[in-house]
Amino acid sequence: MIHIDGSYGEGGGQILRTSVALSAVTGKAVTITDIRSNRPKPGLSAQHVKAIETAAMICDATVEGIDIGSTAITFSPQEMKGGYYNIDIGTAGSIALLLQCIMPAAAYSETEIELRITGGTDVSWSPSIDYLNNVTLRAISEMGYRCNIDTRKRGYYPRGGGVVHATISPSKLRACDFSEKVRKAKDRKVTGISHCSNLPEHVAQRQADSARDIIEKAGYECHIDTECAEYPSTGSGITLYSGMKGAYVPGKRGLPAEKVGSKAATELLSELSSNSSVDVHLADQLIPYIGLTKGGSFTVREVSSHTSTNISVTEQFLDVKFNVQKKEDMMEISVA
Repeated sequence: MIHIDGSYGEGGGQILRTSVALSAVTGKAVTITDIRSNRPKPGLSAQHVKAIETAAMICDATVEGIDIGSTAITFSPQEMKGGYYNIDIGTAGSIALLLQCIMPAAAYSETEIELRITGGTDVSWSPSIDYLNNVTLRAISEMGYRCNIDTRKRGYYPRGGGVVHATISPSKLRACDFSEKVRKAKDRKVTGISHCSNLPEHVAQRQADSARDIIEKAGYECHIDTECAEYPSTGSGITLYSGMKGAYVPGKRGLPAEKVGSKAATELLSELSSNSSVDVHLADQLIPYIGLTKGGSFTVREVSSHTSTNISVTEQFLDVKFNVQKKEDMMEISVA
């Protein structure tokens, strides 16, 4: 039994998601205590409960303490199994974060896993589903990960109602030197998706125009698709990406569409100005996969608390040790 302190480091839901994912992969039972103890509302939220329940289904695990508000759980996995699962988070809880919890384990199933997930696709404090599909998935596909993500409906806070269909195939993960991959594929192109639901079409267009203006003035070629629809929930957002770097900004009541677009462009350009191979958000997501392959490396402009926390959790489950060292104006992370 592995014991994880849920208040360590970043102290949020990420410790929970990574611990459950690696427990399912390794077959090692885990007890997590002091879950989100430093948050305004400590313990499990509805989206955490649903992520754990889904992970338990795909590896036939027994779980104790899985209630909203619970600050301690025990997760005891058995055998991975494929199949079709219909998951409704029940709120605008992040579909991308639920998938983060499921994806490392699903790669080790002997048969395909299909998930139909209802919840939030574009919400605050989470990667957008477009970021997951165009940045995260692009990176881990270089490691042999096989997955298809299809966004059927977008879901915004507070109503949710977004629908995503994910198909994850058994995968043989391999080590990858991301710095070398990026060096060979480096270009000056930025792509993006600007979208809105139950709002005038010009909202998505203004977000896109504002972002494009800033990016093109910085010397990049830029193409941003716009999408305007009538989904169950109302909202907007924009995701931009180039290679293995991205930026997502959700729309917000009272925040002009131009500022949504300009903020996303500025955030992405701050990443592109660095010679690092991945952005600060992708860095923490890659840690479990690099641990599982026991090899590979990447550079990032700075090591976030999320990345440091994921390193600590991953080292407790896997027989690996991460090296973190300064390299020019970046940080290089690799497996010893």
